Amino acid sequence: MNDASAFNAFVAIGDSFTEGMNDVRPDGRMRGWADRLADRLADQNPEFRYANLAVRGKLLQQIRDEQLPAALTSGADLFSIAGGGNDILRPRADIDALADTFEQLVGQLRATGARVLMFTGFDPTAPVLRLARGRAAIYNSHLRQIATRTGADLVELWSLASLRTQGAFSDDRLHLTSVAHERVARLAAVTLGLQAEDPYEPFTPAPAPTRRDDLRWAREHLYPWVKRHARGQSSGDALTAKRPHLDAVGD
Repeated sequence: MNDASAFNAFVAIGDSFTEGMNDVRPDGRMRGWADRLADRLADQNPEFRYANLAVRGKLLQQIRDEQLPAALTSGADLFSIAGGGNDILRPRADIDALADTFEQLVGQLRATGARVLMFTGFDPTAPVLRLARGRAAIYNSHLRQIATRTGADLVELWSLASLRTQGAFSDDRLHLTSVAHERVARLAAVTLGLQAEDPYEPFTPAPAPTRRDDLRWAREHLYPWVKRHARGQSSGDALTAKRPHLDAVGD
């Protein structure tokens, strides 16, 4: 196992997955796998600092334009990048071109000398997500090759079976629950060579949604999502990063 104290600064970039939707703290702020991983790293190094530049709804080009420059000048020795999921949900997305852009981003991060965490997408089983399963599988194939070519560390979420269960997704059926974010944080830690609890620990079984649940989900989540996309809007419009600067984890 590697020494967690070897990492001095961690910068995470991406979309809602890395922002931490819907792992909500008691004060209403989002936590998520990246915050959970940062907590582990900070426990081993009192000088450790962490920034999370991810914002929900961002497309990969927005991550490149709005988040990458700050990451590259941060001096961090650990980066994470997860992006492209919002692009894949758009049927006209060019998956090969998307992968090319992603590889450019990873290459720039790796050129700083830092380690870089990448993530395959999880196997989409929820409605809406399920429609993009084929495109997600193709994108994942690209991501695996990118990790090999660039020397990035790949967190393999497609094979994390617990993310295919009812307990993995929050009420919107799009974002992970707190328990699922914890499993991702564990797997990220293990991928870095750190000690962590079992990332493959199964979830407590959750009841299957009822017809009433389906109707409520369509009214409260699906319809607003479709409406935003039809207008070219995003849930992250006008939002800024929750941790825009490298600070101690408790700050």
